[in-house]
Amino acid sequence: MANQLNRRDLFRRMAATSAALAASGLPAWAAPKSANEKLNIGIIGTSGRALGNIDGVKGENIVAVCDIDDLLLGRASDQFSAAKTYVDFRKLLEEQRDLDAVVISTADHTHIPAAVMAMRLGKHVYCEKPLSHFVSEARLAAKVAAETKVATQMGTQIHATDNYRRVVELVRSGAIGPISECHVWCGKTWSGGERPKDTPPVPKNIHWDLWLGAAPERPYHPTYQPANWRRWWDFGSGTLGDMACHLMDLPFWALDLRHPTSVESAGPPVHPETTPHWMVVKYEFPARGDAPPIKLNWYDGEKRPPLLAEAKLPAWDMGVLFVGKKGMLMADYGQRLLFPKDDFRDFKAPEPTIAASTGHHAEWITACKTGSPTTCNFDYSGALTESVLLGNVAYRLGQKIEWDAVNLKATNCPNADAYLQREYRKGWALS
Repeated sequence: MANQLNRRDLFRRMAATSAALAASGLPAWAAPKSANEKLNIGIIGTSGRALGNIDGVKGENIVAVCDIDDLLLGRASDQFSAAKTYVDFRKLLEEQRDLDAVVISTADHTHIPAAVMAMRLGKHVYCEKPLSHFVSEARLAAKVAAETKVATQMGTQIHATDNYRRVVELVRSGAIGPISECHVWCGKTWSGGERPKDTPPVPKNIHWDLWLGAAPERPYHPTYQPANWRRWWDFGSGTLGDMACHLMDLPFWALDLRHPTSVESAGPPVHPETTPHWMVVKYEFPARGDAPPIKLNWYDGEKRPPLLAEAKLPAWDMGVLFVGKKGMLMADYGQRLLFPKDDFRDFKAPEPTIAASTGHHAEWITACKTGSPTTCNFDYSGALTESVLLGNVAYRLGQKIEWDAVNLKATNCPNADAYLQREYRKGWALS
């Protein structure tokens, strides 16, 4: 049983198993490296979340660093003095011939332009969450990853923790019985603001046009960059885009979810420029084999699942609540609880069956060298990101979406297309 679960967790969501990769024949540039041979890695984005990602891969050869901020680029160059420096990731990818892989830790709107270009050039890719800024981009990333057979990993680092593994085992063992309802919430908020009317000069250290990248052109303003880009539709995806890939990852993994059949969102009146202070998203997922259909609800900002108060459950600021026929399972990044407590007083957790992770970055590094699987490859994380971003699409449309995942279409709402894909600024289109 343990071996079956391990294979299921590690291989099921791969675009192809490592055996299939070997049978199909890797391109010459993707030939596996020795496990002891260091990768040549390029770093795209050097601040914020990038610092953790750099720390995760710094044992390899960092041969190139890229940032649109000359000051941040200088700091990265000080840390990796032998690395070449770039302000344009396109030049890094085109000119740095010794690259094996890249780590992308930029604003959301730059993820796919950088990732797809890298994969098409045969580079392995680690990319921060959410994988993409638009639904269609996530599907494209998964497609290109499968075609190029490079090693991919999305930066949902919590996936590598022991706590998430134990929760998945509890769900799959039937500890709380068949599950048809799940609630996910996060008290964080990225929201609000009007487009600035003043146009201050661009700081000398900022390459503003390169930061905009594929996004629509607009004048520089410090309200966009750094960090606050998450609350602007042109660059980020609000709290849902920031946090749902971490928290919804748990039910996606435990319940074998893939694509919803419908999505409905509620929140404050839609603002054309910025993301809302709170959202509630209702996803419906189909049955999977003998498992029943799932209703998965997301809450952010000030909103919480009503069931928390009704059942007198802990008032956590974020978490996941599985509701089964035999009880409830509540978890966050580091803890898990079964309810009602009296019903589970003598409960014994199943023996661990999912192998410990070597580390989220380490998984990817090993995969780059050997062709072994990663647990958050672009096939799995692409589907997760698609579902997450559909919550924003439904919210901005103001209506429930009936979703055809095969054709990437809202069957009841043709005008959804405007929110599913983007028109790239001249010079940034994906070839």
